[in-house]
Amino acid sequence: MGNTALKQKYETASKTGVLKISQRKLTECPSSLKDFDGPLRVLDLSENRLVSIPKYICNFSSLKQLMLDSNRLTAIPDEVGKLSKLELLSVCNNKLTGLPETLKNLSHLKQIQATDNLLSEFPLVLCGIKQLDVVNLANNKITDIPDGIENLHATELNLNQNQVKQISELISKCPNLKTLRLEENCLPLSAIPLGILTESKVSTLTLQGNLFEMKSFMELEGYDAYMERYTAVKKKMM
Repeated sequence: MGNTALKQKYETASKTGVLKISQRKLTECPSSLKDFDGPLRVLDLSENRLVSIPKYICNFSSLKQLMLDSNRLTAIPDEVGKLSKLELLSVCNNKLTGLPETLKNLSHLKQIQATDNLLSEFPLVLCGIKQLDVVNLANNKITDIPDGIENLHATELNLNQNQVKQISELISKCPNLKTLRLEENCLPLSAIPLGILTESKVSTLTLQGNLFEMKSFMELEGYDAYMERYTAVKKKMM
């Protein structure tokens, strides 16, 4: 990407607070980005060939949205946890095997999009972030939902197209969880905690494409209680 084009983008960003440097085939962040002077609210580096994000990312303390989708990232630097105003982190379609523990410091984080990566363990670091609303981890390699999940404050959790075989019974204790997506995993019927049906706030539970027929799921004790919540929510939406 030419210096002139970058300079123009920086000039625009200094006025709008939005800097988009996507689809440029970049293998590393432009060195001039470090010297950008201005309160950035949105930084979009998606659809490049980046293999790492520089530590000086933490200098952009006003960031509310950080988009790093469709790169070649294997890790997110710990310094992202210093972006205290961040509300959206999107890192889809990379090669991430984990998320940094420092994300727990992002008290304003509302949404994390991390689909199409190589996560094999559920990132418990996301549990306890009280403003977090949507967690999308679809199409990874996560094998179980462990204890600790009860501290997740999100209203929606998407784990479609993973390898989930086990679910902690504590998931029914999630204080705000209303939508749980578990399509195309490796769940036997016996792995579905009945508490999700009888004790939780979950009103949308998608389970198609697992190791059981949906007819068998519909015969579980507690299914009627779940359907009452499902129907009540649908009526409100009409």
